Amino acid sequence: MKELLIGNAAVARGLYEAGVSVVSSYPGTPSTEITEMAAKYDEIYCEWAPNEKVAMEVAFGASVRGKRSACAMKHVGLNVAADPLFTLSYTGVNGGLVICVADDPGMHSSQNEQDSRHYAQAAKVPMLEPSDSKEALEFTKLAFELSEEYDTPVFIKMCTRVAHSQSIVETSDRVLPEDKPYVKNPAKYIMTPANATKRHPFVEERTKKLTAYAEQADINREEYADSDFGIITVGTCYQYVKEVFGDSVSVLKLGMINPMPVDRIRKFAEKVGKVYIVEELDGIIETHVKNLGIDCTGKELFSNIGELSQLTVATAFGMDMPEFKSVDTDVPGRPPVMCAGCPHRGMYYTLAKNKITVLGDIGCYTLGAAPPLCALDTTLCMGASVSGLHGFNKAGGKDTEGKTVCVIGDSTFMHSGITGLVNIAYNGSNSTVIILDNSITGMTGHQQNPTTGYNIKGDPAAKIDLETLCKAVGINRVRVVDPYNLAECDVALKEELAAEEPSVIISRRPCILLKNVKTKPSLIVSESKCKSCKMCLKLGCPAISMHEGKAHIDPTLCVGCGVCTQLCKFDAINEGGQC
Repeated sequence: MKELLIGNAAVARGLYEAGVSVVSSYPGTPSTEITEMAAKYDEIYCEWAPNEKVAMEVAFGASVRGKRSACAMKHVGLNVAADPLFTLSYTGVNGGLVICVADDPGMHSSQNEQDSRHYAQAAKVPMLEPSDSKEALEFTKLAFELSEEYDTPVFIKMCTRVAHSQSIVETSDRVLPEDKPYVKNPAKYIMTPANATKRHPFVEERTKKLTAYAEQADINREEYADSDFGIITVGTCYQYVKEVFGDSVSVLKLGMINPMPVDRIRKFAEKVGKVYIVEELDGIIETHVKNLGIDCTGKELFSNIGELSQLTVATAFGMDMPEFKSVDTDVPGRPPVMCAGCPHRGMYYTLAKNKITVLGDIGCYTLGAAPPLCALDTTLCMGASVSGLHGFNKAGGKDTEGKTVCVIGDSTFMHSGITGLVNIAYNGSNSTVIILDNSITGMTGHQQNPTTGYNIKGDPAAKIDLETLCKAVGINRVRVVDPYNLAECDVALKEELAAEEPSVIISRRPCILLKNVKTKPSLIVSESKCKSCKMCLKLGCPAISMHEGKAHIDPTLCVGCGVCTQLCKFDAINEGGQC
């Protein structure tokens, strides 16, 4: 039957139809929905792993056992999984193993826009790149066939536009592959130097075979037209090219981006004359084509920064596109902000008020860097705040120890903050770590994590006790505060910074958007008591604004957290009916 699916849901459907048994992932936009959708199929065991490295290793274990498996992650998550990836290329697979990675050109929700195709080339692992949901489903199923035929993990590369756009797919029944029994094979799966030395030639020979496959694979296709030039493209860029040119220009659409064909590209170039390369981010295809001795034009016309679009493609070729009508240009921008009632706001206000240097981390709490709080000094990658704090204080000593902290979310702490805390305890820096525990993985859409007590399906699961864990790794000073209580936060912060040993403050209150969190009636401002001092605005709460010279609280946004009442010295902010 035919269905309208976003690209990520189509990948999940492909996992289901391919007979996958195990999927392990860590949520990361724009890849998250792959695993969320796969979890809806009861025939597939799905889980949220603590991080992407663990997820890939879980998939490897399931593959060795003989079952088809997969893991999904965003592009920066692939950095975390790079360690097993490169050796997994050597070991190969038993049951098929597919790695779904979603890039984010334009950095809609990411700290960089790296190009994951580099990993496919470096690890010498085949990569398929669909251009719509239909191909996402079909390529996923094909990836398992290739994985088992060529004894290799296979990448499915998504990007934000394909992952989250919808198109029609044709679904079919789930087909379970023949069970592949596990047979002990140390030479294949134990990568000691002696064994790995023998596996490397296998990888090189495999690449030659996959290149030969790319020469005749249907997922690479030529679309010839009566034109004096041709375009080689891939993924979402193919859609842009077709929207601009229709069928008026010859196109070589690559569905397999690694390894790329050689003779096929040469033949295409001979038939079309001038060759243009349209690809997002780095010139991967362009470099390959030029290495074949073919003159082509790519990054001379298209930037390696940000997304492409129909307009950028048309403009590069000197073509006009229909004019777009836009809304009034005077409409103010709406940058992302922490929600009204966000439990992180109180702690951030306390840090900013005390002029503390704060090393930040990856999560929705990164928004604490925005005005008026401006509470963060750094944000690098998952877990880097804890390790960075240790280095900062080791370098600064007494000059920084009493006025520097790091903040990290509960999910991020489980992902890669624990090892940084172990380092603080083991190597003894006088550092204060603040775990912002909002009882969920907030930024990617409320996925469970090892601290919540529930698994991916919402069933009860083992719950990590953060206090016990921090003490177990060697931190003696561990305390919990309510971030809605500014006085409590202030006291805890000053006492832990004054202590002469490592400490952890757990700022604990559930995300205000969780379904089971009860909110209070909206607060209101008494205009007669309001002195227009604007102290309440220092919180950066989107529910608070100035209206005709007085503070105003939007009742549709306010959740009655009461943090702002603690800043008002004139008792002008009260619960409804108390003014």
